[in-house]
Amino acid sequence: MNRVRLCARVRRLPCLVVAGLLVIGGSLPLHAQLDPKSVIARIEGPQVPDRGGLDGLSIPQLMQRLSVPGVSIAVIKDFRVEWVKTYGVADVESGRPVDSTTAFQAASISKPVTAMAAMRLAQDQRLRLDDDINTVLKSWRVPSSDLTRSQPVTARSLMSHTSGADDGFGFPGYDPSAPRPTLVQILNGQAPSNVGNVSFGRLPYQGFKYSGGGTVIVQLALMDLTGTPFAEFMQATVLGPLGMTNSTYEQPMGTALAAHAARAHNGEGRRMPAPWHVYPEQAAAGLWTTPTDLAQFVVEVQSAVRGPKGRVLTQTGAREMVAPVGTGPYAVGLAIGKRGEGWYFSHGGANWGFRADILGHLRKGYGIVVMTNGDAGTALITEIEGRVAAAYGWDSLDKPLVR
Repeated sequence: MNRVRLCARVRRLPCLVVAGLLVIGGSLPLHAQLDPKSVIARIEGPQVPDRGGLDGLSIPQLMQRLSVPGVSIAVIKDFRVEWVKTYGVADVESGRPVDSTTAFQAASISKPVTAMAAMRLAQDQRLRLDDDINTVLKSWRVPSSDLTRSQPVTARSLMSHTSGADDGFGFPGYDPSAPRPTLVQILNGQAPSNVGNVSFGRLPYQGFKYSGGGTVIVQLALMDLTGTPFAEFMQATVLGPLGMTNSTYEQPMGTALAAHAARAHNGEGRRMPAPWHVYPEQAAAGLWTTPTDLAQFVVEVQSAVRGPKGRVLTQTGAREMVAPVGTGPYAVGLAIGKRGEGWYFSHGGANWGFRADILGHLRKGYGIVVMTNGDAGTALITEIEGRVAAAYGWDSLDKPLVR
């Protein structure tokens, strides 16, 4: 996710709905009130002290300032979802409010959820993360070159963005009425694909370069290996076992979930010309979910790392998933970083009209998921994460995060 330049001009959003707003003042210590209602009230209101920036605004004021129609938040404490809170509207024209069942596009957060499914196959000895990915692929092959012959491209290198893939792109998606390419057409850069081909310009593990195309290769490998449509495979392997009942990798999604989905909005808080874009690159960008559901993924990583096991992964599998790979800041599908004394895993997401983020402490069982339906959502997410971290006294996160 890119850093967002903050706009000083307040834009009004039509039909803004705020759920349970409570603003409190005073100068009580941030850690003195830890029951959910008090924490929520503290986070919702202007922060004390006001540092002269976004912290001087309430969450509804932040949404107006940043032109973000809706936001949904899930906070994790002690390895469980502590509370969920929603604000604003799923669609500025209809005024339909965001609630806990409103689905958002997770965008690139689709990648770590996919990585968990791949880790499950590795755990079950159906996939070898360090074998040449071409031993699994049937419908496409990583092109042979001096680089790939010297050191093969593997599932681990693809999911950690250390494979040497040179595409460096995300995916803009497709209008629901437009022709959509196959995965092979996407990888080869052939029409109707709207991105270039995936090529390899470095030896694996020699450097980090973010590659959406690498995750498409993983998607194709998982489908070739299991003989199962990707959305069906993910439902059986991760979404179902974790109880993510308002989530799907179906692209386009079915009508039942679509009725509860947020619409895409631009950086000025206006409706996009289509309700959302469709992403055949399901593993990389195609997950529809809620913060409540996505928090179950965060908790699964934390619980399995703690042990003895989670619902999808064993402790060994989870610890392998969060182990940094090569020279970059990535593990298997997740960014890993130390902030002061705290180690966290995280991932951001940015699709057409949607922004999202997950953050979890590797050891202490706390974290947050924030999802928005606006192109300007990153700054709002950053401020909310900082407020929650300060309220709970998270390790080394006493001010808003900047990504």
